[in-house]
Amino acid sequence: MSKKISVKLLFPLLLSPAVLSAQETGRMETDRPDQTEAVYITKKNYLQAELGFNFESDQGQFTLVHPTALWKYGLTKKFELRLITEFISAETPLLIPSGNDVQSGLLPLQLGGKVALWEEKGLLPKTSLIAHLGIPKAGSKKFHTTRWFPSFRFTFQNSITENIALGYNLGAEWDGEDTSPDWIYTFAPGFNLGKKWYGYAELYGSVRKNEAPAHHVAGGLACYFSDNSKLDFSGSYGITEVANDWYVAIGYSFRLPLYKKR
Repeated sequence: MSKKISVKLLFPLLLSPAVLSAQETGRMETDRPDQTEAVYITKKNYLQAELGFNFESDQGQFTLVHPTALWKYGLTKKFELRLITEFISAETPLLIPSGNDVQSGLLPLQLGGKVALWEEKGLLPKTSLIAHLGIPKAGSKKFHTTRWFPSFRFTFQNSITENIALGYNLGAEWDGEDTSPDWIYTFAPGFNLGKKWYGYAELYGSVRKNEAPAHHVAGGLACYFSDNSKLDFSGSYGITEVANDWYVAIGYSFRLPLYKKR
């Protein structure tokens, strides 16, 4: 989610390509640490939390996201509920020589879901659809928006080898102020590095009507402590003039069952 204030942070893909069902059956997959959202559905009856701390620069102004959180619940084998919460401290330019002001608070909450559409078959990628709706006044007053702001993206994944997968997204995001959306894309090959590590490289960006495009390159690593927890590190660099300058991030994700079958 690269946004005007915070890079969307909530990122990644890559499960072992051997898993062929819509739902996770082994180690958890997350939407961290890349910008490419995962195709897999959170395990049924499990709560999954994906937490991140980001520091980023946009035109020389700094934003600290502490934290961004994506909360997911596997409702069925093909559908998950989602909630995005982001607490930020952002520099705001002042028209005085003393410098910039820092505004802190909770961005408007975003509610949504992900549905599995179809499985990978030959060149046809495994595909899911994610949609969210931002609530204008469900956050700190200083960050309220004038409109509800939707977003959606189709997530795709092709297995290249047993340890290499290609993830990519296409979609659109609105910011709650402008009626024109940002049309977004991501492209991220990922690599399993042994049993506990994976890495990725990524190209992502957005295009808005009558504005120059914003393109970024990114990369990162993640380490699994178990099937249900992992730590990640990532960073990005803007390669066009209107893109965010850069960000660095660290995150931790975990999942747990809300109840067990008897």
